[in-house]
Amino acid sequence: MEAIDNTLKAQYEALKKEEPRLRAKQAAEKLGVTEAEVTQVFPNAIPLKPEFQNILNDVTTLGNVMALTRNNDVVHERKGTYLNPELDNPHVGLFVGADIDLRIFFHCWKYAFALKSDEKGKASNGILFFSKDGSAIHKIYLTPTSDYAAFNALVEKYKQEEAYDIVPEALPEKAKEVADSEIDVENFRNEWVNLKDTHHFFGMLKKYGVTRTQALHLAPEGDYAIELSNNALREIITKASEEKVEIMVFVGNPGMIQIHTGPVNNLMDHENWFNVIDPIFNLHVNEPAIAQSWVVRKPTEDGIVTALEVYDEAGELIVQLFGKRKPGIPELESWRAIVKTVEDQLKK
Repeated sequence: MEAIDNTLKAQYEALKKEEPRLRAKQAAEKLGVTEAEVTQVFPNAIPLKPEFQNILNDVTTLGNVMALTRNNDVVHERKGTYLNPELDNPHVGLFVGADIDLRIFFHCWKYAFALKSDEKGKASNGILFFSKDGSAIHKIYLTPTSDYAAFNALVEKYKQEEAYDIVPEALPEKAKEVADSEIDVENFRNEWVNLKDTHHFFGMLKKYGVTRTQALHLAPEGDYAIELSNNALREIITKASEEKVEIMVFVGNPGMIQIHTGPVNNLMDHENWFNVIDPIFNLHVNEPAIAQSWVVRKPTEDGIVTALEVYDEAGELIVQLFGKRKPGIPELESWRAIVKTVEDQLKK
């Protein structure tokens, strides 16, 4: 039976006394461990059996909650109810609701915890999932209107007596970028121009052995990929707010993509972070981490789909913006107009 690391627990408690507002990720960085390891020594943490699909199916009983997905530089928080789970595939899963909209990739999931407390605050009760490398994949926090009886039943059903033996494993490295001269650029461009569905874009990159940022440099002639200065995200969200244009905001990590569809209203700066602070949707973007910003256009059967794609220094996609749309419906002309205005102002 594994035991809690009491040395780490004591170090964490001492750190929290010094800095009570410290978040788990920050505490983990200061202590030189993973966030999963820090979470396990929380006083209110309960390890859950790693039955991820079953737990997620039962999350539908919790009512209104807050879903949180983040990477190192962007945090996406959305309130709502988990509806319409599709979790039978052991590799990928979905929740498709107007509020909670998720694409799940189970290959890297390894640890799950419940946080259980008598308080009903934002981060005192919830379910947290972590990757093989100890990083956070997805967090579900109860709100004052959640079903606490259902939550207690879920915790009882899945709790395990023993602590996890957390040994962080590196996630598989991404394929190295090959020289442009080794790419079949002509056919790659031709396939891009003839796309019928945005979901085929990733498969196309894989087929030609092209990284995402390399693809943008090799894009077909025209306006398929236009690099902008790195205040583009701020400018586009600001215009969408001013003009009341509903957008889609995608934020992901290796195990999860979370999507907000709807308005963005209350914008705020705090230190390095540009934020959307709305009643049901919060977005936090660490602006200095933005290294590349591109307008990317992909043909579909419903016409061109226009995105802003934002990348970090390592070429990782950290956030994407689209206009609100559904399959079978062309994207909003108001969204296209916003993007074109910002593109004309900020084109590199």
